[in-house]
Amino acid sequence: MAAGSTYTPIATTTVGSAVSSITFSSLGSYTDIVIVCNGTGGISSNDSSILLQFNADTGSNYSTTYLLGDGSAAASGRIGPSTAVYSMRVNGTTNSTGIAHVQNYSNSTTYKTVISRGNTPQYAIALVGLWRSTAAITSIKLLEQNGGNFQTGFTATLYGIAAA
Repeated sequence: MAAGSTYTPIATTTVGSAVSSITFSSLGSYTDIVIVCNGTGGISSNDSSILLQFNADTGSNYSTTYLLGDGSAAASGRIGPSTAVYSMRVNGTTNSTGIAHVQNYSNSTTYKTVISRGNTPQYAIALVGLWRSTAAITSIKLLEQNGGNFQTGFTATLYGIAAA
């Protein structure tokens, strides 16, 4: 992200009744995209990652590397190939926030990278995801890792970052 960049709100979805996914399809023209998710009891699973799929690609073209810690122990690992990027870790019973930064989403010559973080009462987590496609991202679908639903009150906001 270039110095002096600004976040421009593009869209916000606040869930009114349980839904299995949230899709953003009007991304605008920015350098990067940031997704911020939050809410108390926003997902149906007690502790889960929010998955990201790009351009309706459900193939095994994604992978994720993660670091997590609970204050007394740490762990790391890799997930993939998978059908989505594992992203922000949130909790279904307490207030938590997750942030995902999709870099160079409109570039059509490189794979796409996602850097995200989330907080839950159990532990903090940082993730780096990769979508193995050179296609520009035109839509982003959010899913709950365990196949559950986003619950009433869950909020997802999409921001664009314009280079200074």
